[in-house]
Amino acid sequence: MPPMLFPHLEALSLPDHIKVDELNWGPVAVVQMFEAEEPSFEKVIMLCAIEREGREIGEIDVFKWKGELPDEEQIQACVGDAATGVISVENLLVIGEYFKIWKDEVYLVDVEPGPEVAGEQWTEGMQNAIPDIISTVKRLAIEGVDDQISLKFLQGDTIFNEETVPN
Repeated sequence: MPPMLFPHLEALSLPDHIKVDELNWGPVAVVQMFEAEEPSFEKVIMLCAIEREGREIGEIDVFKWKGELPDEEQIQACVGDAATGVISVENLLVIGEYFKIWKDEVYLVDVEPGPEVAGEQWTEGMQNAIPDIISTVKRLAIEGVDDQISLKFLQGDTIFNEETVPN
């Protein structure tokens, strides 16, 4: 999740069974946290900001993780990256899939951040998108997928190709 959005999510009025946490740390440590969680999470919603071609700044895509692992070489690359401190949602999804921590409902709320710049200021497009970002995360957490959310799908054997998979 973009760290600057964490305070916005923490401030939400959410039911007690919903936990908001920042996962901007190594995928192996995140996997260990999930493995230790009792009871385990029924649904996971990750907020991320990945620059993707063809999107406007602040544009939101919601992806459902469908599982599937990439080939063994790519899995090892993810683990190697994680061991050297690379933090990426793709690595987290693949490593989590490998260690079987994900339940049926894993979603990415992916916001187009625009080009990376120094500092902690929002672009106007991102600032304007904050209410929609927070609303999307909250709706997914409390109500689940509805007709206002257009889902795309990701799975491990295509995630590094920037492809989405059919429903």
